[in-house]
Amino acid sequence: MIEVKLVGPEAADEVLAVVHAAFRDRPVLDPPGDALAETRESMARALGQDGGLIALVEGELVGALVLDRQPDWLWLRRVGVLARFRGAGAAHALVAAAEQHASGCRGLRLIAREELPQTVQFWKSLGYFVIARRSPYLEMAKLAPTAVMLPDLEATQALGVKLAGLVQPGDVVILTGGLGAGKTTLTKSLGQAMGVRGEVTSPTFVIARVHPGPTPLVHVDAYRLGGAAELDDLDLDTDLDDAVTVIEWGAGLAEALSSDRLEISLDVDPDTEARTATLTPIGARWAQVSL
Repeated sequence: MIEVKLVGPEAADEVLAVVHAAFRDRPVLDPPGDALAETRESMARALGQDGGLIALVEGELVGALVLDRQPDWLWLRRVGVLARFRGAGAAHALVAAAEQHASGCRGLRLIAREELPQTVQFWKSLGYFVIARRSPYLEMAKLAPTAVMLPDLEATQALGVKLAGLVQPGDVVILTGGLGAGKTTLTKSLGQAMGVRGEVTSPTFVIARVHPGPTPLVHVDAYRLGGAAELDDLDLDTDLDDAVTVIEWGAGLAEALSSDRLEISLDVDPDTEARTATLTPIGARWAQVSL
């Protein structure tokens, strides 16, 4: 059982010991990381600003990180887990807890090293992506979801109009939600605001439609597709790099189309029939967009 706790400067000695032990176990880097230069005083100052998180296994401190809240982002600093506890879930638990502290921020950011590919892959597996590269440093981020209340049809249509002002050629939008959740309504409004030709309707029977326009709209229904390979093999008469592609029922299938995408989940309140759209931006492209 892994327990995660929020701590302040009073835990500087304990956090420092874990950070030093974890970073000392890493390969020698050039230039060397500055974590080993941390002192009790510098750690106490860092923890005194926004606190930190510690992970405990049966009461033993096995991992820690420092939280650094900036105006738009929550930075994760000094993320370290003792070597003998790596792979036991402590790092996942720390990061999951940190993400709960990102309320009000656009998301989370951190610095990783190119020379530590396993560490970089760990962050990627949790949904973090590279947004800047200053060799040997990688700046990685994970964007926070945005919930939009849609009390009526007009609100869903207004969201489509807003999205039309944000999308650009090459963008992929993945829509999920049950029958009647508003996926096609949202796409229709998006297409109208983009100025595309042809009525945007459910593409269930043809799987995909291309709507010409200043920026073409490719509207795909992935419900009956057997896998990502079938989606990739769709015979479309337009280059996806030149179009905005909207894929209904695309979760679990369409992610391979683009590492930069906008995922929208539509949920219906069974009592009021009001909808909630949860917008999850993924990739460096969407890190530049304010939803």
